[in-house]
Amino acid sequence: QVQLVESGGGSVQAGGSLRLSCAASGRTFSIYRVGWFRQAPGKEREFVAVISWGGGTTDYADSVKGRFTISRDNGKNMVSLQMNSLKPEDAAVYYCAAADRVYAGNWRSFMSRDSWGQGTQVTVSS
Repeated sequence: QVQLVESGGGSVQAGGSLRLSCAASGRTFSIYRVGWFRQAPGKEREFVAVISWGGGTTDYADSVKGRFTISRDNGKNMVSLQMNSLKPEDAAVYYCAAADRVYAGNWRSFMSRDSWGQGTQVTVSS
């Protein structure tokens, strides 16, 4: 079992930056990849970014590419999401998830069987 705790959410104006962190504990040796997702009110949860636990592979949703950067802190069991040039449409609850495998070759897919954090709120005002 892997436990995940997100932090770093808050309120910023459009154009500002935030850095989210996802701290992992427990059976971290089983982690293969970590992803960030977000869910705005009335919308479905959507993929944001994913990174391999070794840090060598990353992928981003088109909506955040060039503005967000996902990274792995090798000294700590932590994955960060640096969010720059934030837009009002980026406002959501952000969740991190950890998986021990890739499903059908889809790096962006995470399932309920994977480990999920409790989420952190990001608010962006225009």
